[in-house]
Amino acid sequence: MHEGDPRRGAGSHMASHMKKSETEQDRWPPAYVFDLSGGRLCLDFVNTLSGSRARPTERLRSYDDLVSWGRQSGAITAPIAERLAAEARARPRDAARALDSAVRLREVMFRILAACADLRPADETDVAALNVALSEALPHQRLVKTPDGFEWGWVEDAEALGRIPWAAIRSAADLLTSPDLRRVRRCAGANCDWLFMDMSRNRTRRWCDMKGCGNRAKARRYYERHRARRGDAHAHG
Repeated sequence: MHEGDPRRGAGSHMASHMKKSETEQDRWPPAYVFDLSGGRLCLDFVNTLSGSRARPTERLRSYDDLVSWGRQSGAITAPIAERLAAEARARPRDAARALDSAVRLREVMFRILAACADLRPADETDVAALNVALSEALPHQRLVKTPDGFEWGWVEDAEALGRIPWAAIRSAADLLTSPDLRRVRRCAGANCDWLFMDMSRNRTRRWCDMKGCGNRAKARRYYERHRARRGDAHAHG
């Protein structure tokens, strides 16, 4: 889990024929850069809540945040992101409902995938909720021609404010039905619930990020060992 001040990225402002207003989507690069190291889109989505579920730091605090995640992760294209941001400004109540639905869906996906990581059965209510979301998302898929053949894409309906999680929903369904599901891990760091794919040869990766949670865990163990040695020295002094 990455903590601290939001990071700045590099890039230039996107040209747009739409009238601009001062919102998150009008500034690119974004103020907050999401970590996309989960290894699957669905894991990057559930990791939009930093910290643990007991001590959370919410990163999806507005619909603009959701759009920003979608654009950064590739779940939606830059033109769709700009059009969704404009649509949300025109329909703020609908955008608020779409954000609430996305956050609730994220937690459903987290509980299912965390259960798999912990080798526990997933809650049937959560599975049913994901199936409902899947049935609503899949009709919007389509085949897209590419230079190398075809790939799955999505209809470009910029009025559908609930479209941003669609690709993450499909990603979760694909992962849940894949042999790679056994590689899903929950970070062993204190106060971190991030999920990630353990693609190490021995399948022994423990932390979402060695530079963050991994280093903090090592520093904590060093401090505890050092304190124990000092205690022994005092006891025998």
